This record gives sequence, C-alpha cells and structure tokens, in this order.
Amino acid sequence: MTMMVEKKEKLLTVAPFECAWREDLKFREAGRGCVAFEAFACNDVTLVFRENVGSRGYHYKRDSSPHYTVILGSHRNKRLRIEVNGKTVVDVAGVGLCCSSKFQSYWISIYDGLISIGNGKYPFQDVVFQWMDSNPICNVQYIGLSSWDKHVRYRNVNVLSLKHSLWRNMGFGDYDVDDEDEVDAGHMMDYDKWGLRNFLESWELSDMLFIVGVEEKPVPGHKAILTASGNFFMFSSSFLIKLPNFSYVTLHALLQYIYTGWTQVPHDQLDSLRDLSRQFEVMPLLKQCEETMERFKKDKKLFDSNKNVELTYPCIRPHCSILPSLPLSVERLRQLKLTGQYSDVNIYIENYGLVAQAHRIILSLWSIPFAKMFTNGMSESMSAEVTLRDVPPEAFKAMLDFLYDGELNNKIIDSGALLLQLLLLADQFGVTFLHQECCKMLLECISEDSVCPLLQVVSSISSCRVIKETLQRRTSMNFDYCISACTDFVLLDETIFVNIIKHPELTVTSEEKVLNAILMYGMKAKELVGWEVVNDMIQNSSPELLFGERLQLVNDLLPFVRFPLLQDSLLEKLQSSNIGRHIPVFQNLVNEALISVKCGLTRLENEENVRFQHRRSSYRELQYICDGDDNGVLYFAGTSYGKHSSWFNPLLAEKKTITITASSPHGRYTDPKVLASRTYQGTCFAGPRLENGNISSWWMVDLGQDHQLMCNYYTLRQDGSKAFPRCWNFQGSLEGKSWTNLRVHENEWTVCKPAQFASWPITGPKALLPFRYFRVVLTAPTTDATNPWNFSICYLELYGFFL
Repeated sequence: MTMMVEKKEKLLTVAPFECAWREDLKFREAGRGCVAFEAFACNDVTLVFRENVGSRGYHYKRDSSPHYTVILGSHRNKRLRIEVNGKTVVDVAGVGLCCSSKFQSYWISIYDGLISIGNGKYPFQDVVFQWMDSNPICNVQYIGLSSWDKHVRYRNVNVLSLKHSLWRNMGFGDYDVDDEDEVDAGHMMDYDKWGLRNFLESWELSDMLFIVGVEEKPVPGHKAILTASGNFFMFSSSFLIKLPNFSYVTLHALLQYIYTGWTQVPHDQLDSLRDLSRQFEVMPLLKQCEETMERFKKDKKLFDSNKNVELTYPCIRPHCSILPSLPLSVERLRQLKLTGQYSDVNIYIENYGLVAQAHRIILSLWSIPFAKMFTNGMSESMSAEVTLRDVPPEAFKAMLDFLYDGELNNKIIDSGALLLQLLLLADQFGVTFLHQECCKMLLECISEDSVCPLLQVVSSISSCRVIKETLQRRTSMNFDYCISACTDFVLLDETIFVNIIKHPELTVTSEEKVLNAILMYGMKAKELVGWEVVNDMIQNSSPELLFGERLQLVNDLLPFVRFPLLQDSLLEKLQSSNIGRHIPVFQNLVNEALISVKCGLTRLENEENVRFQHRRSSYRELQYICDGDDNGVLYFAGTSYGKHSSWFNPLLAEKKTITITASSPHGRYTDPKVLASRTYQGTCFAGPRLENGNISSWWMVDLGQDHQLMCNYYTLRQDGSKAFPRCWNFQGSLEGKSWTNLRVHENEWTVCKPAQFASWPITGPKALLPFRYFRVVLTAPTTDATNPWNFSICYLELYGFFL
C-alpha cells in the first residue's frame, strides 16, 4: 500500500486503511473552521478532526483521544456517518454520498460542535446535513484525509476560516476571491461591518422601547426583529415593555444575542439571562443557557467567576449578522411580510402601484442604500410611502422575498431573464449576498448561447468583475462556437472583446476563425461572414467606410492572429487579397508569415514571439477519412495520444483515460471494450433499462476529465444480428447528466446488413461545441421483433477536434 502525492495535479491518493496528514491542513482557530475539497471514491470518503497531527498509519478506530470522524458514503456508499471518539452518533441514509465516475465537491464545517456538511463548489451553501454536539470537542484543529477498504483520491483541499465573510471564501469557476483580491463593489456591503448589529440598541428605525431596571433606562428595539426571535408582544402590541426586575446588563445580552448571534454575560447574570429568555421565549438562547449551566454543575472546574460566559448561536455563517445567521424565525418574517403586521413603509413602483407593505429595518439591514434612504433626512425617511422608478416589479418582489428569508425560490432560478434583472437590482440596492447568489446561479446555468448576451449586461457593472472574467474565459474556451452560432459577439464592449482575443486560454480550431472574428467585429457584422466576403466588400469601399470607428481596433488586434500557423495555400490567397492592399498591417503580417514558412521558424529565432507558437489550448484535428480508419479518438487514445506507434485497446490500459458504459450491466455480450476493439464481434449489445419511466438503451463514451472533443463525425458498426436501428440520437454532454442532441436519426435506413459500418457527419454550430461525454441512444425499437430494444453495435469511433 502506498500513499502518493502528485503535486502537478494537487492530487492526493489515500490507500485503504491509511490517513494523510499535513501541517497546513488545520483550522486557524481550534474548534472552528471549514474544509472544502474534491473527492473521487466508490465509498467511505473519511475526514478526521483532532487536536494534533496523526501518523500515516493512524486510524480513527484506534484513536483514544477526542476527535470527530465524518464518513461520506459509508456502508458501500449508502449512508452518511458521524462518529465522536469512535462512537457513531449519526447514521442516515441517502445523504452525502460519493461519486465513483468523477471528482465530487464537498465541504465540512465545525463551529463549537455544530457540524455542517454540504455538496458543491461553494462552501457554506448547499447544506445537506447538520448535527449539533451537545458536549462539543472544542480543541479539534488538524484534519486527516482517510479511507476504508478502497483508495480515495482527494484534490483541491482548502481550509477556510469561519471568521472570513462568505464572499471572500466563495469560488466562481476557476476564479477565487480572497483577502488580497477585493471586489470593487461600489456601494456593495462588507458583511464584516454591516448587518443587524448596526441597529443594536439604535434609535434609528426603532418602533418600540424597553424600560429596564429600577433606574428605568430606555432601550430602543424593532418590533419586526423581536417578533421573529421570540414572543415579546404576547399580551400587548404596545411599543413599550417595562422590565423593572431585570438589569440593563441582562437585557443587553439578550438583544445582543438576537441582533448579532453572539453575547457574553458575567457568570452571576446567567440565571437572569435564562429567565429573561424564557419570559420572551427566545428558545435558542434559553437552551444554550440551560446547557451551559448544566455543564457548570457537572464540572466545577469550568466555573470561573472572573470570566464572562460566551454564548453563540449555532449557524453555518458565524460572525455574519444577516437573517439566515441569526436566531430569527424565517417563517415569522415571511408572515410579517405577508400580513404587513408592524409595517412602517409602503413601497410603490411607478406605473404599477403598491408592491409591498415592508419593514424599514429588514430592508436596511441588507442594503446600505435603503438604510440611507430611511435615515439621512431624505423625503423617504419622513414619509410612510416610497415610490421607485424604472424598477421591474416581478424582480423587485423577488428581491423582497429574499430580504425576508435569505433564499432564492425556484421560479427565479428557472428564469434566466428574471435572474438577470434580480442581479441588476441587487447591484442597484447594494444587496451583496443576493448579488453573490445571483452570480452563482448565473454561472451554474450559463450556456455557450448565453455568454455573449450576459457579457453585454454585466460588462458595465463593477461588482460583477468575477462573473465577467469567468464569462470571458468561457467565451475564449468556446471561441469557435461563440463566433459561429450568431453575431452577438460583435455587440460586446471593445475592452471585453480585446480581452477575449488576448486570453491565454483562447481555444480555436484554426487561426482563420480568429481573423474572421476580428473582421466581423470591426465591421459590426449583422450576419456571419468570412474574410472572403470582407475581401469582396473592401474592393468597392475603403477600410474607413467598412470599419468606421473600429478601424484602429482592427489594426491593433490583427497581430494577435497567428498567421504563421495557417496553411501555405491560404497565406498565398491572403497575400494577394484586397484586404492586404488596403490595410498595411494585414499585408505585413501575412508577408512575415510566408517568409517564416519558407525559411523555417527556427531560423527566425521567434521562440518568444507568440505569433509563431501553437496556442496552449489548441485542438488536435482527428479527421474522418473512411469507415474503420485509424484517425479517430479511440484509436488515438490507444496510442497514448500519439506517443506510441503501436495501438493497444485503451479500455484495457492500466491507467484508463477513456471509459465506455452501457445501459445494461456488463456481461458476456455487453462488453464495453469490444466497441474500442479493432476486432469484429458477432454479438454485442446494450440492453434496455427504465429511466424516468421510459425504456432506454444506450452506449456512452467518457473521454476523461482532462479531454474534450468537438465532434464532427462518428462511426458505428452493426454486430452480427439483424436488430438494425432505425431511430436513435447521437448526443454530447459536459457532465454526463444533461445531453445535447448532435444528430437526430429518424427512420434511418443506412444500416441494413450485419457487420456493416456506417458513418454520419455532425453539421452546424453544434459541431463546434466541446463535450467530454458522448452517447448513442435508441429512441424507438429496432427491426428485431424478439429483442427490439437491444442496441446491437460492436464498434464506435468519434472524430473532430480533440483537446
């Protein structure tokens, strides 16, 4: 058994029954922290949390020191298990399972005994399970990555501090925002400095009053907040509550807990705080007071009259005084919004009417612009009515819903247009957390068809820098499709387009595509054209008329076309073109490229000139020549991607980079390696299965996490049966779940003989979409009456541009 670290991929493989420890895998604060990671495993992704670093041979079953163990995919990937000191305290089915086909993202946080577990790339969100330890182990700090009976692969393991704001720990795609990379957010809020804590005992927006102690000290409060946290107005809705038998210290501790999620009191005030919590039914604080007092009774050593007792509301976003992180009932807040009880402002939208009876304190704790509107002497602060202009009503209602419960509903998530309007409103009113949620949702649902329209919208919004950079990268990596599907890209801001052309990850099948894109952008083309069309147009015009104010930009961008990589015959056409005669920069670049071809690149010593280098992310063309040729992806993989001249079935390789699966289980006549073989087999089929209540038969190819293909041709071979397919789809997918039809076959009679080869082209813009997964799936029975849903093929090959 070996444990290896592949630093290049930041990959850690943990052998069965071992545990990996690193000095840097530790919480900054004992008992409080979050670890985010990706794991690839069949079962038992296991993390151990303890005070000190363990050994490689360490195993949590033999550990007698205090520790937590979280096991994802226990019981052969059926259950989630949490152990405390080796004893199982949580064992639930169907939660936090592993993924054996690809790396899955997880995060686990611990905060004073509250263990939260989530899926996905975004820590502190997408919670799947939480459990609170009534006797927390507060000294856990180091994190061990372990396994059970099978290897577990870990990568991108990061330890996050729970004291940091959520925005700073949030990753968007491959971009991370950290402390040194602050977001230029204008009036967007910094949650370390803003929230409900700003209104603790503040007269601003207050609508009720406590009179506390014998000295009758007045303490302001807010009815909406107090109603959501307990039962303060059980006997009266009066704005005045008298508390002659409690001290100000006790009331302050209660309000501090409600408004910030944290408080501290002297030991001798704990009883009084418990009684006040019971009186107003602030149940989370009451429970914590009682549990703390019980611990003091059991262990007298914990009692120190010279120290204050700290009490913290258990939540997944500590130190963040927004509603989801505070001891407030979301259901009560929703009810307040629905009924308008204690409302102190009516909000109208021009040409629409009344949109909500709201609460100034709720709006202000999320939004600094709202807070200023209601507190700085503006007309809105004096009036019970506010009228907004140029605000979309449905999006504003959705924002109000979020301000009262901190959640985006499914209607918003499913509507891209509404989500975009909500993003703009979140930016306008400075609701940072909503803005962040919208960015996350947009990045999760964007497609190649939507990146350019989205870039047009967010390019001028400073707080959308991260999403803008992600969209630019997405456009660069799918450049062929984005400039071939439609002309939306010509409407992009000039800076955005320049960034895309200069992007280090610009991925193209030919430099001719880059040239065409620059020319189309320069002339603001309304339809897709190539350089040949521009060549004809410029003959009867001039560059000044054709490109207008973008002529200088065209001149500036042409050097980013790598002309020396074009074919000699195309360079000769460009040399004698009208474009070259009218645009000197173009002519010089073409001449330079032709000289380099004739003299050889090395003689020009252009190693540092990027125009003479292949792009790092360029595709390799695997061109279809004939049925059963040696030019396809599966054959290429069998030569170790061109490293060896001999071929070996890639599905039999020790390190499989390509996998093939079928709709039916592996068996004598359902053998995936046959489809990659060069040897004919008489019987090979994928049997039917039920998927979403429908019969489905398919073969699927996974190119592996490091590869993609823009497929423009594919080949099948019928096995020895007469179960000829007539209706099926050829599909592509990035993640193996949502599928895009690349070619739809209906009443297809091409295959009509056993052992017959057949090939089809993929045409149109979809041939320029890169995918990792491909499959052929039957959509109707075959010609075989006995087993009509057996998909009987013994060979499959894919062609196109391979990355």
